Amino acid sequence: MKNLASGDIWISKKIYDDAETAYYENAAKSDVANILSVDVGAIKFIEKKVVALEKVFSEVLDKVKLLESRLTVLEKANASVHSVHEINVQKAPQIEETASKPADEDDDDIDLFASDSDEESAEAAKIREERLAAYAAKKSKKPALIAKSNIILDVKPWDDETDMKVMEENVRKIQTDGLLWGAAKLAPLAFGIHKLQISCVVEDDKVSIDWLTEQIEALEDFVQSVDIAAFNKI
Repeated sequence: MKNLASGDIWISKKIYDDAETAYYENAAKSDVANILSVDVGAIKFIEKKVVALEKVFSEVLDKVKLLESRLTVLEKANASVHSVHEINVQKAPQIEETASKPADEDDDDIDLFASDSDEESAEAAKIREERLAAYAAKKSKKPALIAKSNIILDVKPWDDETDMKVMEENVRKIQTDGLLWGAAKLAPLAFGIHKLQISCVVEDDKVSIDWLTEQIEALEDFVQSVDIAAFNKI
């Protein structure tokens, strides 16, 4: 009675206990739901991975089967080629033997016509010799290749009073076997003086360039010097 009078008794304790129990129960249920949701998601992910792996494995298996079938075809083809080759190798000596037998049996016939074959071979050799002789004669008639050179000479006078026309005439008077004069023209040199540019074709074996230059320089009344302006092999 004293405790009741003092008010120390917790009359609503059961209410608080029930509330606490309900709280923890609800909390436990939410944790289980979260765990279950996580597990379901993981299972679905794993299932997708398994399906994908199975698909890849199936594709690889199909390719392996295709390769095996191709390999089988190649092995059969290779075996057939080897068998054909072996048959040809085995048959070759037999063919040679069968071919040689008639030759042995017909030795007498070949001897009967041996004289004719000798005559034919002699006639063929004669024709061959005649053709070779005709070819050699034809080749000897062809003219030999002559080495030639095309030269342009610069002929310089002493001064501007030199008669260039007369100088050209004197240069052209130089004649020899294998020398052919060509076109000529006057080209300005300096101080109103002109030089004679004249072309010629020479046979290398017959005409020396040094000799030709000396012959032109020998025209001392007209020519001061001679230079080679151009030199080309023909």
